[in-house]
This record gives sequence, C-alpha cells and structure tokens, in this order.
Amino acid sequence: MNSVEIISRKRDGLALSEEQIAWMVDGTVRNAVPDYQISAWLMAIVLKGMNDAEILAMTRSMIASGRTLDLSFIPGIKVDKHSTGGVGDKVSLILAPLVACAGVPVPMMAGRGLGHTGGTLDKLESIPGFRTRLCETEFVRQISKIGCAIIGQTDDIVPADKKLYALRDVTGTVSSIPLICASIMSKKKAEGADALALDVKFGKGAFLPSREKTAELARTLVALGNGLGIRTEAVLTHMDQPLGLAAGNWLEVREAVEALRGGGPPDLMEVTLALGGMMLRMAGKAATNQAGIEMLHPFLSSGKAYDRFLALVRMQGGDIGVIENPETYTRQIVPHAVASPVTGYVAGLDAMEAGLVCVLTGAGRMKQDEAVDPGAGIVFRKKTGDAVRKGETIADLYTNRGEKHMLSDRLLRAYRFSDQPCMKPVLIDGTVQA
Repeated sequence: MNSVEIISRKRDGLALSEEQIAWMVDGTVRNAVPDYQISAWLMAIVLKGMNDAEILAMTRSMIASGRTLDLSFIPGIKVDKHSTGGVGDKVSLILAPLVACAGVPVPMMAGRGLGHTGGTLDKLESIPGFRTRLCETEFVRQISKIGCAIIGQTDDIVPADKKLYALRDVTGTVSSIPLICASIMSKKKAEGADALALDVKFGKGAFLPSREKTAELARTLVALGNGLGIRTEAVLTHMDQPLGLAAGNWLEVREAVEALRGGGPPDLMEVTLALGGMMLRMAGKAATNQAGIEMLHPFLSSGKAYDRFLALVRMQGGDIGVIENPETYTRQIVPHAVASPVTGYVAGLDAMEAGLVCVLTGAGRMKQDEAVDPGAGIVFRKKTGDAVRKGETIADLYTNRGEKHMLSDRLLRAYRFSDQPCMKPVLIDGTVQA
C-alpha cells in the first residue's frame, strides 16, 4: 500500500477501503506521508467525494488517531454546539456559558479560522493570557466546576484532524462535505459529548453557498453523529451577510460580552437562542425548543451568563480586567471609517467579500503559520435593510496595515445599495433531525 496508489484511486472516482483510509490518516499523524501528498489526497476527495462508508471510516480513523475523553462521571447529558463557519459568528462565546447556567454541561472543542471565516480559538486568544490548550484533567475539572470549557485539540485528541484542518485552510480544500463531516464529528466524539446541536450555514459567506448542498451536509452530519452514538440535530441558517456587527477576534469578543450582558444584536441573539433552546431540549431540561429559549432569557437579563463567561475566562488564564473594562485593552486600533457613497438603503452585504476583507485587515490567515492581529477586523454600522445617507459611516475598519483606502474600496464593493426600502433577511431556514 502506498500514498500514490491511494491518491490515484480517489482521483479516478473509486471508493477507498477502510484500510486505505486508515493508512493515510495514520501516515498523516506520523508524518510518514508528506504534506504535498496529503494535500493531493484532500483535493481528490473534494473533487470526487466519498460515500457514507468512506466518511464513517475516515471519521473513525481520525478518532482512533488519539484519545477519547470519558465524561460519563459528570452528571447530566453533555451537549456541545458546532457551526460550519461564517463571518462574525461568535455564537459559541455566548452559548457555552449561557447554556451552562441552565445546568447543562458544555464540553466544547473549537477550531481556528478557516479561509474567510473566523475561529473561536483565535477569538478567545485575543484575550490576554487566555489558554485554549488545557490538559485532559484541567478540561474535565473545569466542566465539573463551572459547567463549560472551550479548548482546541490537544496533542493527543484527534491529532489527525489538527494536521488536516491546517492543511485544508491553505490548500483550497475546505468546501467538502466528507472532510467537513469527518473533522467535526471526530472532535465531538473524542471530547465526550452526548449530544450535539449544529449550526449549518448556507449563503454567500458559507463554505457551501447553496441551500440544497447545505441540507445535504446537515443530513450527513446528523446521520454520522447518530451513527457514532451522539444525538445530533441541526439548524439551517443563512450566511449571506455577517452575523452581528463585529468581525475580527477582539471585536467579536467585545460584542459577545455585550450580548452576555443582554445587549447583543438581534440577528446574533436569534441564532444563539435558537441553538440554546435546542441544546436544553436535547439535554432533557425543556420540553420544546421554545421552552428552552424562555429558560435562557433570565440568565442574560440577570447577568448570570456574563458572570459564567468571566469564570470561564478566569479558569483558562485570561485577563478578566479587559473584559470588565474593554478600554484597558492594549491592542486597540484606531478605526478607519468607510462612508456610504449614496443616500438610500443597504440592499445587500456580501458576507464572503466582507470576510475576505476582514482577513486582509490582519484578523485572519493567508498562510498556515501566519499570526493574526487580535485587534484587527471590521465593525459594520449598516447592514441589509438599513437606511443610509451619503457620507454616513457604514463600517469601521480596524487594521495596522497600510492599505486602508484599498480595503475601504474593496469593502464598499461588498455592499449593494437601493433607493427603495429593503427587507431584512430571514436567518433560520429549517431544522434536520435523525
């Protein structure tokens, strides 16, 4: 068995055996297969796909590449949430402490930015001192004590995914249903979750723009999760424009904190609460999703969710001083205003283009090992459906890079304007259950 044979077989559209897939995954972890061959294999999968048996074999091989946590001694049904990626999607930062307030343990293993989308780990690491690398003992202790923890893959939990995830980001191999499914579900099984609520996105800023493909992804994820013994359900959400007002690591943390204090943007809170209600129902805390949503509101208005987030930051080594007093954040950047060229209404805000501009501010990565600027990003003052006046600020760019005017011009191209009033977009477009 050799990698060229396996790459060629998949290139020709043939199914791989469980042994062939396991051989490639094991070679990835042991560095026995070079990155250029792994990348070729990933591209062949993107182009030719995988059947259900191959996806299951890929997922199981990735799980077997490391340890699986046992959280069975922690009382209650452990429920996690995962998003397939979007621009301005800081839902996890709000949801983990919020759902934990209802007595549901939330073990969350998150990722870094991929392509034009942000990553939960990059956002949390914009908080000075915050540690996303916890050992197994720390992870379990924190969930037992405060009900939630958000970490990245450790060296011994799904190490295959850690390597493949980084390569996908820089080789144009992100948008693949088999690779997305195997990546997500291997981590969720390894982290010890009993149930999983998925936010599967479609639209201009999603990895899979079409609703049809996204529904297929959701069905595949739900079937794969349940096949692995994780109760899995999905919400389909639009990602035609950024979620919330902020895109960029510290900027999104700041907005998440406002949301935890009861002041989040309506679109952000709609998605957050829809997923939270689902998580509470899956955990047996609520009879319906709506009942779960109603249970969550008091935790926001009372400040309990915010206090739980402070506890999470504190336990993971972060400086809660900058959360309580954002003006003390030392990596603040003076914003550069982007003005509306017309008077009228915002008819659209292309999330993909906005996400790419956000990457160019320094908030994301163009290369695998590139560092991000934690203070960089965009705050959108106007979004679809909003009225604008010529010369009014519609967005603020936060960047230490010199191409501010070029970035401003490019961001303006992400906007569409109309002289007629426009409807705000619908966000949630169905659910998928087993």
